[in-house]
Amino acid sequence: MSDQQQPPTGRPVLNGLVALLAVALGVGLILALVALVGSQVLGLGDDDGDAAGESTVRQSMYLPSPVETDEATGPLVTLHTEDPDEPAGSGDAETELPEDEPTTELTSEAAGEISLQALATSVASGERIYFSGVYPGGEGAILWVQRFENGDWADFPASVGVTNGTFSSYIFTGVSGVNRFRVVDRDSGTTSNEISVTVG
Repeated sequence: MSDQQQPPTGRPVLNGLVALLAVALGVGLILALVALVGSQVLGLGDDDGDAAGESTVRQSMYLPSPVETDEATGPLVTLHTEDPDEPAGSGDAETELPEDEPTTELTSEAAGEISLQALATSVASGERIYFSGVYPGGEGAILWVQRFENGDWADFPASVGVTNGTFSSYIFTGVSGVNRFRVVDRDSGTTSNEISVTVG
């Protein structure tokens, strides 16, 4: 009687293996579903299609570009090749260089000139006479004011300094009538144009 009541020893092991197999299959299915859903959400499956689309777009962009650049750079390259050829001794370069040289000489001559102007052409007696001007190449120079008196230019008790090629100041005079002024750089002997101001 006691031998018949004992359960067989093989069944609990078999039941345990079946349970483990069922759990493993369930976990595997769940992981597979999670991986599939994750790949679709992240768009991993469309990478090949996107890459193919991008490569197609790149190829379509690159195909016309070389043709257009070749056609556009044809004349541009000839224009650029003309520039290096000019100093190499071409006839056009020799004719253009002398044209540029006189312009440079004129500019250098103009650089030593003093241009003077008055803010107003008429002021009251004792009122300030504002003037300004440009003196290219005269950085740091001291310009002395002169007035035309008795047929000659006489020094006026005023001076102005040149900063950044320009200058400006003012003077007083009680002499009524038309007064003619100019400024002079005593170091270089350069004089400006004259200005006329009516006083009174």
